[in-house]
Amino acid sequence: MKHPTRRTGSALDQAEAAFRAATSAPEPKVVQTATPPRGKEMVSLRLDREVLEHFQDEGPGWQERINAALRAAAGLD
Repeated sequence: MKHPTRRTGSALDQAEAAFRAATSAPEPKVVQTATPPRGKEMVSLRLDREVLEHFQDEGPGWQERINAALRAAAGLD
């Protein structure tokens, strides 16, 4: 004679497990990038007045020109 299938755990344990499954939020998926995106960062920098005037005298784009000069001086170009 076969025995009926037995339930594991108490009815209370099963009810709590069902409640947790129904009310808990799924764990967020973590997305990792291999390398951080490259961009520009805002900084405060003190320059000699003559240096600033030299770059600003050439008109708009003076910040990009200072960046290019600094990259060249650092050997990044």
